[in-house]
Amino acid sequence: MREIVLINITGEDRPGLTAAITGVLAQGGVNILDIGQAVIHDTLSFGILVEIPDTEQASSVLKDVLFTAYKLDQQVRFTPVSESDYQQWVGGQGKPRHIVTLLTRKVTAEQLQRVSSITAKYGLNIDHIDRLSGRMPLDTPAELSKGCIEFSVRGEPADPVALRAEFLSVAQELNVDIAFQQDTVFRRNRRLAVFDMDSTLIEAEVIDELAKAAGVGEQVAEITERAMRGELDFRASFKERLALLKGLSEDVLEDIGASLRLTEGAETLFAELNRLGYKTAILSGGFTYFARQLQARLGIDYVFANELQIVDGKVTGVAVEPIVDAQRKADLLRELAAKEGLQLEQTIAVGDGANDLPMLGLAGLGVAFRAKPLVKQSAKQAISTLGLDGILYLLGYRDRDGQA
Repeated sequence: MREIVLINITGEDRPGLTAAITGVLAQGGVNILDIGQAVIHDTLSFGILVEIPDTEQASSVLKDVLFTAYKLDQQVRFTPVSESDYQQWVGGQGKPRHIVTLLTRKVTAEQLQRVSSITAKYGLNIDHIDRLSGRMPLDTPAELSKGCIEFSVRGEPADPVALRAEFLSVAQELNVDIAFQQDTVFRRNRRLAVFDMDSTLIEAEVIDELAKAAGVGEQVAEITERAMRGELDFRASFKERLALLKGLSEDVLEDIGASLRLTEGAETLFAELNRLGYKTAILSGGFTYFARQLQARLGIDYVFANELQIVDGKVTGVAVEPIVDAQRKADLLRELAAKEGLQLEQTIAVGDGANDLPMLGLAGLGVAFRAKPLVKQSAKQAISTLGLDGILYLLGYRDRDGQA
């Protein structure tokens, strides 16, 4: 008769502990059915599910484990597992798996309680919890701090739409971001990332900055705001705004370009994407003149944006076709994926406006970044709390992965 036992070992972490315990089990001819280990603040939690082929030998093996653990100053707990319980556990391995990612400036118990309560409410079981963010000193200013906790959950939510709605509601209430995505082979195998430019890669809408220089700032900004909220057709609003810039001197372009600020986390994000071999692109309803500057600064592979037509040193105010609008962005994403030999599931799209929604919906990972409420509700994922580098967490990236 065989015996199945779950062995839990806890205590101060030390080198050689795993080798010592498994060495004892090896002498007893034990089979390993499952194993897991975590270390939190130098405290070890080690679990190992074993099958001891000979019941008569079980007491001797477990006694040796207990003695070895005692010598290493560890606590041990043995839990017998029935074969029916084990078979039930085996049967659960075919259930779908999802990843819930909590992004925040400072992780609190309330945030974890709310997230874990919602997952339980919708029939999801938490298998693993990992901290992806690096260790932060206690006195780190809030604006410089960042925290990310990843939950690996098993099961299919009873009502996926209601689950997402509840996550979004809690995220707004607690000023956090909560992402929910399927844990598939593509999650860690993305290879193409495309980005909107204005209010995504840079902290400005360039057309608004040009309008200020042309003396029509308020008029253009109001049209831009309505277009980003999805209240106006982008193509029509773009032509209307561009017409108001007629006569603007090209001399102002250089000054505006020099004044544009990168969004928080942009440099970190692109440094890592480039290091990991991603292809990157700007797909923007803004202007090529400024997108090229970002391309050189961040090491971006492709740029598709609108041309700012200039004749005799003056902006003509005439739109040059093809205009990069919502449909054009989605089409470009498809074309770039095909060019790179990738499936759409291997792509990432990031943007903030309603004209970004088609490409966000098409990409394997679509992220609404610091977006308007309509865009946040419609996109698969949203980040508003952290900078652009928070996208790395959605890929399972740990801060320590980027350390030399």
